[in-house]
Amino acid sequence: MNKHHYVAIMAGGIGSRFWPSSRTAYPKQFLDILNTGKSLIRWTYERYTDFIPAENIFVVTSSEYAHIVKEQIPEMGYENILSEPSRKNTAPCVAYISFKLMQQDPEASLIIAPSDHLILDNENFRKITLQALEFADHIKALVTLGIKPTHPNTGYGYIQHAPLAAADGIYQVKTFTEKPNLELAKTFLASGDFLWNAGIFVWKVKTLIKAFEQYQTEMFELFDSEKEHFNTDGEQEAINRIYPLCTNVSIDFAIMEKADNVYVIPSSFGWSDLGTWNSAYDNFEKDYLGNAVAGDNVIVIDATKCMVSAPNDKLLLLQGLDDFIVVDTKDVLLICKKDKEQSIKEYVAEVKRNKGDKYL
Repeated sequence: MNKHHYVAIMAGGIGSRFWPSSRTAYPKQFLDILNTGKSLIRWTYERYTDFIPAENIFVVTSSEYAHIVKEQIPEMGYENILSEPSRKNTAPCVAYISFKLMQQDPEASLIIAPSDHLILDNENFRKITLQALEFADHIKALVTLGIKPTHPNTGYGYIQHAPLAAADGIYQVKTFTEKPNLELAKTFLASGDFLWNAGIFVWKVKTLIKAFEQYQTEMFELFDSEKEHFNTDGEQEAINRIYPLCTNVSIDFAIMEKADNVYVIPSSFGWSDLGTWNSAYDNFEKDYLGNAVAGDNVIVIDATKCMVSAPNDKLLLLQGLDDFIVVDTKDVLLICKKDKEQSIKEYVAEVKRNKGDKYL
């Protein structure tokens, strides 16, 4: 293992598309969505311990979730659990860990990793990530891992790369595109030079900070003015001063879409962002009628292709539904057509308007 290799696991999201299982107080990264016996963040942490020194693994999360991180990763020291005072998207999160590491280890190379993604082929993932670390170390590049698409998915962003490789299996990025409609997604797939954006990034910390200075000058100056407080007792107070002044912006929009030294590695390692109940359905074992069932006390009669999640201590009997999402919790029951899952965020907003925050 390389002592200059670090990973920051981003775990501040609320996972509203997995409502009602995912709640603001206990979001999806801390849940065992796939009924494996481990939460998504636990799987993510263990994936990196194979090739990153444990003391170099950080979690950046909302201050209200720090205690949950400690419960689920008890071997991680509190000094490696970084608390954000407010949700400001991913750019401030990335700036925080980058400036902190720059003070600690100017030669640091950093992996930015979502906490709630599924990766089935850990060996291939490790190999590709180490390739990205080596490339970023020598080329002063901002590297992202793009997933070779298997179908025209409208729920992912896309990355278009140059036709010729800059190095073995590594290509310069031409464009980033937000979630397309179906026709555009089909065009992307047919072109052969578009990949799914997995939101996994690799770079030298000094390269990234230089990009902030160039493309996000205000945010750079905020963090730079407080950098002497990082890795001291005054770090949290400094972050509490910085965050209210930060723009709410993603690292994709803030840096990656603007920089000219962005590269992508086309990858296949059994990836899913587990962003929706349908993506969970795709990764579940199904019964002979195509139903995916999470829960020890579920009885299914004459129902097909449903995603069903229920508490183990509650009997749920399902009859006659086809292609539905059925999620039962102690205080909420969701019954929704699978093809309407992208509207779950709207339904959550409707619940908030009618019932306040009680069920969120």
